[in-house]
Amino acid sequence: MTGGEVEVKQRIREILRYAGVLLPAALVVYGLFVNIGASRFVTNEYVFSAVMVPWLILSLIIFVFPSRRPSGALLRLGAYHFFVGAYILLIAGFGPPFITLGWVLLLLVSYIYLAQMGLILNVLTLILVALADIALNISDRDLIVIDIISVASIFIIGAIMIAVNRIQQADSAELLRSRAKESLQSGRMNTLINNLADAVININEEGKIEVYNAASLNLLNTNVSLHQQFIDDVINAKDTSGKQVKIFQMIKKARGVKVRDDLSIEIDDETIRLEVTASPVRSSYSRSSADGYILILRDITKAKSLEEERDEFISVVSHELRTPITIVEGTLSNTQLMVRQGNTPPGTLERSLAEAHDQILFLSRMVNDLSTLSRAERSVADTPDTIDIKSLVADLYREYAPQAEKKQLHFDIDSSGKLGTVTTSHLYLRELLQNLITNAIKYTKEGSVTLHVARDDKRILFEVKDTGIGISKSDQAKIFNKFYRSEDYRTRETGGTGLGLYVASKLSRKLGTTIEVKSRLNHGSVFSFSLPVHSDTK
Repeated sequence: MTGGEVEVKQRIREILRYAGVLLPAALVVYGLFVNIGASRFVTNEYVFSAVMVPWLILSLIIFVFPSRRPSGALLRLGAYHFFVGAYILLIAGFGPPFITLGWVLLLLVSYIYLAQMGLILNVLTLILVALADIALNISDRDLIVIDIISVASIFIIGAIMIAVNRIQQADSAELLRSRAKESLQSGRMNTLINNLADAVININEEGKIEVYNAASLNLLNTNVSLHQQFIDDVINAKDTSGKQVKIFQMIKKARGVKVRDDLSIEIDDETIRLEVTASPVRSSYSRSSADGYILILRDITKAKSLEEERDEFISVVSHELRTPITIVEGTLSNTQLMVRQGNTPPGTLERSLAEAHDQILFLSRMVNDLSTLSRAERSVADTPDTIDIKSLVADLYREYAPQAEKKQLHFDIDSSGKLGTVTTSHLYLRELLQNLITNAIKYTKEGSVTLHVARDDKRILFEVKDTGIGISKSDQAKIFNKFYRSEDYRTRETGGTGLGLYVASKLSRKLGTTIEVKSRLNHGSVFSFSLPVHSDTK
């Protein structure tokens, strides 16, 4: 038996529960108002009371305490047959209309509770009662005709009611099955939509939100229900020029799928770039106008930022490469020409080759910076190692002391006591210190560059100090930007890619630290960061 059939039968049983108490009450009232002496009814009121009082008591008990077990329902059903039969044989016969109605109800109840078997038992009981009534009144032909007509009427009405009941049960069961199937499909669709990373919103033809998924709340950073809210009140979109865009007007004008990736919204003071895909929903009965719309919102902030950074990167690198390549090409061409002529002074050739060599070194530094940046972006060589700081500082001194000496600068190491070790990427830490030291030597014309290393119980501090040209307050906020170079003429005199400090900033983040800057124009600069001491050396 399906869930639909059970539900239908439960409703019918509830109706019959009320009918079971109303029927004997109606028969009592009918018997009291009938002129007993003028009819075939039994004139003895004791017989009437003996039949009706127990029946009324039973009907009230059944109404107040409905049966929950099949055996109890079967006993109560048998009792009802007994009392209806007794009423027919001892009191009223088949004449009163309530008798026909009562037996039809018994027929229906028997069918509902016992199915085919209940129907057969009810019909057999009806036939037995009718035969007994005819036998008791064999001389009254009119009464016999009434009994036959009443029994036939009961069969016809009962058959019709059973047929109608079957049809209703089938329709109700089919309706419930359809609802269950629809609910299942809806549940599957909701599960599918809620597991999508993109925000999906269904709006009706008035622009109000009907359905949305969890990603919509995540995108809008809210826990407030969006149901029946107007779409333009929820999504305040703007285009790249800052002009407000009405989402509902935009999708109403679209005859098919419309995609826009130039929109943005403000969420908690943060600008989110959106790709909006809008599609009208049309039923098979409505081809001219939309019955609603589906919106798919995708956060493309990161993708757009990467795209813009890529375009900027290509543009700047192309520009930065063009100048040294042009100089190298021109210098080498002039050198070839001077060699062919054969009368060029040796010093001129050397200066020309030196200039070409300097530009090639510039290109080499740019390629090295780009390679370091690429490794950091892809997290290559970020496996942590245990690094002895004293050994690392000694290596850096041996590498950069000759470069400082060529510029007539002092490269000093300031460290004391036991430095211990740190656990991090050896390559990233070394390249970070190399970038800071190289930068300090480059922008210091006289004086010194000092690598200061000190430790406390928890961290090791690294500082690169110089006595160079210094950095203005306005430039300090920009020096870690990609390809940024100060407008200071002294900076422009020194060749550079504008990538060194950007790469250093990227490496520091990979190491889990931050570079701090202290600087004044013409008083030098200090770049510092710190790392936790390795646990074995605490």
